[in-house]
Amino acid sequence: MDSATLLALDRQHVWHPYAAADNPLPVYAVASARGSTLQLADGRVLIDGMSSWWSAIHGYNHPVLNAAVEHQLQSMAHVMFGGLTHGPAVQLATTLVELTPQPLQKVFLADSGSVAVEVAMKMALQYWQAQGHAGRRHFVSLCGGYHGDTFAAMSVCDPVTGMHHLFGDILAKQFFVPRPACRFGEPCTDDDIAPLRRLLAEHGKQVAGVILEPVVQGAGGMWFYSPEYLQQVRSLCDEHGVLLIADEIATGFGRSGKLFACEHAGIAPDILCLGKAMTGGYLTLAATLCTAQVASTLCSGEAGVLMHGPTFMGNPLACSVANASIGLLLSQDWQANVARIERQLRAGLQPAALLRGIAGVRVLGAIGVVELEQPVDMQRIQPMFVERGIWIRPFGKLVYAMPPFVISDEELQTLTSNMIHVLGDYLHD
Repeated sequence: MDSATLLALDRQHVWHPYAAADNPLPVYAVASARGSTLQLADGRVLIDGMSSWWSAIHGYNHPVLNAAVEHQLQSMAHVMFGGLTHGPAVQLATTLVELTPQPLQKVFLADSGSVAVEVAMKMALQYWQAQGHAGRRHFVSLCGGYHGDTFAAMSVCDPVTGMHHLFGDILAKQFFVPRPACRFGEPCTDDDIAPLRRLLAEHGKQVAGVILEPVVQGAGGMWFYSPEYLQQVRSLCDEHGVLLIADEIATGFGRSGKLFACEHAGIAPDILCLGKAMTGGYLTLAATLCTAQVASTLCSGEAGVLMHGPTFMGNPLACSVANASIGLLLSQDWQANVARIERQLRAGLQPAALLRGIAGVRVLGAIGVVELEQPVDMQRIQPMFVERGIWIRPFGKLVYAMPPFVISDEELQTLTSNMIHVLGDYLHD
């Protein structure tokens, strides 16, 4: 199929995420991908600044990950996980328990990040039901947070400025507190933690759990906050007997400079959600981990089991490539590599702070963010990035980069310099 025909059929039949069906945003046909680059069907090559929504940490077409998929295909591509098990899933669960904080001992392998959050919330609700505290049915979340697109996950996303406020009247009602103003590297003040302290003092007996993205809020605002805040949240949860759910779907596997963002604060959640980079972007897979105490208490309840069972849970292909991706990451000095990317993002994006219309620039690990004063016009700005040979996908007021960890110094310099060029042209046209 030639490029023109492909794009015409795409416009006719394909509904892309967060896009109108009858007047879609610009779409570009990809013919192949390798390393940190995407080759379009028209022959143009783009440096990828998005890692396919933060998942392709090893870039594209990696021989180690390709080999893992090919090897697994020789035995089985899929088998149901109800009543059956297999080596790739057991190995993955064991590895995740070894890598995450010691109290996390049980692993539920789900389909996607949103489903991992749904499972975490079900775990918390069944945990309290099993103890005769069915009134603990609400969750506390941070304003500016994002936890997925399914219904329970939407209910704990930012209720006003988030992507899901249109569903506000029909979603489960949750509690929200302001996101902490203390930035990463700053101390957490009493003003930062006081709203959560007051809420738990007043409504703690109604709360099943506090759910948040540790240290880095992702799609809700790309906000980096003080690890001290996370430490105080853990203490308040312990004080009020509330479960702490850490959503590390975006931050897990090194993106923030630590293997898991909770490590910045030295805390362990009761429930942990992982996804995105776990398979290196090859196949959809997520995991929800919990402590042995949460699992045993939940299973002592009426149902005796966790009431969730995805058809493709524990898919062997996905588990095999996840094992290969984690092994590949840990076989390298990934922390030094992420620090390299952080230095270049910091230097390369800092000139944006001098542009009129820029609200701020912030960098943490392999995450670089330029915040504008006004939301971007995607119809205008997306083609400008492509014309400059880079793939950047802004949202709202945020123009950001989360490049693959394999990106070279030269590619990263080109990526950031062209981001600055585009922003300059866009803001001053």
